[in-house]
Parts: sequence; structure tokens; C-alpha cells
Amino acid sequence: MTRPARRRIATAGIVLVATLAVYAFSRPGHLGGGAPPTNSRLTIGITQEFENLNPVIMSMSATAYLFRLVNRTLVTLDENAEWKAQLAVELPTLENGLARLVEVDGQPKLEADWEIREAATWGDGTPVTCHDLEFAWEVAHSDKVSIASVEMYRQVEEIRIDPANPKRCTFLYREAKWNFNRLFQFYVLPAHLERPVFEAYGDQPEGYEQHSLYTRDPTNPGLYHGPYRITEIKLGSHLILERNPTFYGDPAHIEQLVIVLIPNTGTLEANLRSGSINMVSELGMSFDQAVAFQARVDAEGLPFKVNFKPGFLYEHVDLNLDNPLLQDVNVRRALVYAIDRDGLCDALFAGKQPPALHYVSPRDPWYTDDPDRIAVYPHSRREASRLLDEAGWWMRPDGYRYNAQGERLRLKLMTTAGNKVREIVEVYLQDQWGGIGVDVRIQNEPARIFFGETTRKRKFDGAVMYAWTSSPESIPRSTLHSGMIPSEANGWSGQNQPGWVKPEVDALIEELEVEFDADRRLELARQIMDHYTGDVPVIPLYYRSEVSVTPASLTGYSLTGHQVHATDHVERWNLEPVAAAERGAP
Repeated sequence: MTRPARRRIATAGIVLVATLAVYAFSRPGHLGGGAPPTNSRLTIGITQEFENLNPVIMSMSATAYLFRLVNRTLVTLDENAEWKAQLAVELPTLENGLARLVEVDGQPKLEADWEIREAATWGDGTPVTCHDLEFAWEVAHSDKVSIASVEMYRQVEEIRIDPANPKRCTFLYREAKWNFNRLFQFYVLPAHLERPVFEAYGDQPEGYEQHSLYTRDPTNPGLYHGPYRITEIKLGSHLILERNPTFYGDPAHIEQLVIVLIPNTGTLEANLRSGSINMVSELGMSFDQAVAFQARVDAEGLPFKVNFKPGFLYEHVDLNLDNPLLQDVNVRRALVYAIDRDGLCDALFAGKQPPALHYVSPRDPWYTDDPDRIAVYPHSRREASRLLDEAGWWMRPDGYRYNAQGERLRLKLMTTAGNKVREIVEVYLQDQWGGIGVDVRIQNEPARIFFGETTRKRKFDGAVMYAWTSSPESIPRSTLHSGMIPSEANGWSGQNQPGWVKPEVDALIEELEVEFDADRRLELARQIMDHYTGDVPVIPLYYRSEVSVTPASLTGYSLTGHQVHATDHVERWNLEPVAAAERGAP
């Protein structure tokens, strides 16, 4: 992409730099048709397409959103950020005796007893057992399979299944880690269907991913054990889900869900108003759109509720540290100093989404903004210019910086195409960095490619902008440990996309994982933040709130603000009036 004419964009006018035509996203009549939502059907708009429905392989938020409609995990983090048993009968702890500190060959370890709910079955009636946990664990250990959150599986050394009851098993953990029971990303796979596929293709790079039934036969009911099962998929268009008659929990109130892909965030309101969709998921409207839509709901009495919740969401820019340009910490620090993040957040979000300092959310007990504990970067073009001069990049009359070899200071910036806010922020960053002589080229991709290939396989040579979502007191091994840098050798597993290598941080993460004292964990977490902010492998932008739009009549729905989406309690969603007796009224 050629560089646009040099210009300055007034911070207060950021929201005006892009004008987007809004149009109704036409869909076949049976998907929406303008009918009001009832418990017969609810149509949901989403802006990202899933990349792979196999839960062990998935890495995108869109896929995780769908996953919670059709499957469950041993434990979950609820909308109040509390850990609870889900597919498991009970959460094992040291206090209830279901977990124990043990010693194996002189090494301190931990074991925990897990039991899967008796009524839990796959959609074809096959019981969900520990054999399904064991099979998922085996797949996750393969170096031929790309696993984003592989550390939850690797911390389990052995799974011992009760020969008398396959729904009971004991996990032996490699180390005694305090968060051993927070296995919300330790998924189960239907071994009776998927093991033959893995045995046939698992020795080929990405062979299992390509031949998994989640890819080849995704409407097979035996792949799902949650409240719903998928009955129709049209890539680039929609999914249809029907209530799962074999679900072990309370049956869902709503018979059919339709998930409609609308990649451009600017078209969502038009689709709501036309009735093409009844609801916008948390992977839909941007914050500024939701605020504006709330005003129209209030003014016009529209039949919608706009939901807001501060989240464990962190919008940021990953820098590829294999790029020689970005290996100089002065260049990275200069890029942060050059950004007026306060001005950005005031203009785009009316100050309701704060500038980010690092990867830990203000909702997290580990959060700190203490400048004595972390490096902070107040906006200063002068300081940014000084650092670039020191790094050997000098400004020339054409307004760009060059090194001694005559190479221009050039950076490619990428994000998800069609995301209105991100595209506006890109232009803002291009202007801010252009002001210190950096030639920024923008090149965006559809979310499915951006997340499925470009970021997952580190196919970017400059900078990529997107968000991480986490949970309270989340150990950042997957994103910050040097062992989690995706590569062909490890099957593209891990989420350290910048390729940050810092032995001190690796050691702190490893100590944090096994520290049972909460105060000491807090200290270790903040030491990691100090290194992170000092080294700047990632440029923090802002902390996001989750937003969604639901029908005014929908009850039982709550945003979570963290990694476990609101679809995790979809069986409670209800579009019918609650009877007076059920409400407890006289």
C-alpha cells in the first residue's frame, strides 16, 4: 500500500476520519426474515469467522464463542469471575482432599481426582469419559499439531483412568502448581470418532487438523456434548445450531440459534433494525458504535438492550522481534512514546476505555500502575525523536528517517480488515509514527486469515494489532515465555508472536506457576510486568470493555468480560416472559 499524503489528524477528530456506508447485510429469508426473536429462533450477528471447530486446535475468539454453545470443559470461569465445576462433578482442591501434594522420584508433584458428570454424553449418545480427556491430551502433545494453549495439557504428566469407572480419573501434574484446577482450556475430544483420524494422519504436519471430523464432517452430532449441536454450516455466511437433546444439563430455552457472519462492524446496526439479526455478539460492535447505538435506543425506544462490561481485554500491537529494525529497544520505546494514548481513548471512547500500560487488566488483582514498579511512557514526541537519533535513525528533509546505510525506517502495520475502530486506530498510529519520521504501510486481512495464518504462524515482518483476552491472575506462559514462540518445529504451538526471549522472564514465569503463597505470586507477577514494560516486545494501546446488543426481552444473559464467553451459560437465555410464580411474585 502506498503511503498516503503526509497530514496531521487532530486527536479530537479521530472519530470523523472514516466515513463508512451502512447497508443491510442480505441473508436468505430463513436466517432472519425480519421475524421478532422468540424461543423458536434467535439470530446472532458476529464479525469474525471461526477458523477450526476442533477445540484443541482453535485459537480465535470467534471459535471460542461458538465452542461454548456446543461443548463444555471440566471447569469454567463464570460471569462473576468465579471458578466452578462444569463438566466435572466437583472442583478438586487441597482442602477437599481431591487434590494432594505428592513426591515422585524425589520431585514434588501434585495429583488431583476428576470425575465427569454421569449424564454427560456426546450427541450420538456415547458417554463422555476420561478416555476423551486422555485423547485430547495425546493430541495436544503432538509436535505435528498446532496448539495455541498447549501449556494446560503439558502440565499434566499422566492420566490414570479408573478401570471400574471410566468417568473417574486422576491427573498427575509435572509440578505442584497453585492453579492446577483452573483447566478451562483443557478440552475433551470424542475419542470414539477422532482417534482413528489421529492415528491415520497424526504423523503428518497439520494432517490431523485437515482430516479431523470437525473439519470434514462438522455437523456430526457425536462431536458435541453441550447445549446445542451444529446442523448447518456455510462458510462466509452462517451456522445453524439446534438444541441438543442429549445435553446433560438443563435444556436450553431457545430451540434454534443462527450465527450470521457480518465482517464489517459498520453494518451491524442496519441488520438489527431490519430484523436480519436479533442480537450482536460481544464479537461485534465496537465500543464507540455501542455508545452511539445506546443513545438511539433511548431516543427511539428501540427494542434492544446494549450491554457493557469492563473486560480482561487488552488491545495492543505485537512487534516481530526477528525484524532487525525492531530488535533495538530504543526504536520500540520510541514507538510507544510517540503515541498519544490518552488523546486516542478520549476521542474514540469518551475516556470510558482507558489507555493500557501492560497486559494485566485493571480488574485483575495483579494490576499495577505504579511508576516505581513498571516503565511508563507518557506521550512525548521529543523523547521519541531523541531515542531514534540515539538508535542511528536520522531525519531527512523528506520527513522520513534513514540509517547510515540509507535504509528508510519503514514499518508494515496489519490488523483485521473491516473492523472500523481498528482501521481508525491504524490511521492514527500511522500519523503519530509518521510525525517522528517512520514510514508506516498498512496492509489488512480478513480475520480468518489474519488469525489463522498470519499471526499464528508469525507471517508478519512488522507490527500486528489485535486483542488478547485473559482471566484473573492468569500466568502469561503462553504469550511471554520463550518456549511458546510458534514455529514449524513445534507445530506452530504457543502465542508468543513477537518472539520475545528473556531468560529472566522465563524464570519468573516458572517460579510464579509453582508459588502457592498469594503475596509472593503478586510480587513475581509485577516483576514480569516490569520486564515487559521495559523491553516493549508489545505496544499497549487500551483496555477494552465488552459490549453486545441483545433483544430487550432476553433474560438470563450476562457478559463476562473474560476468556469464557457469555455463550457458556446459553442454556439460561430465555426470550419468553417469565411466569409470575416463577419470579416469586404472589
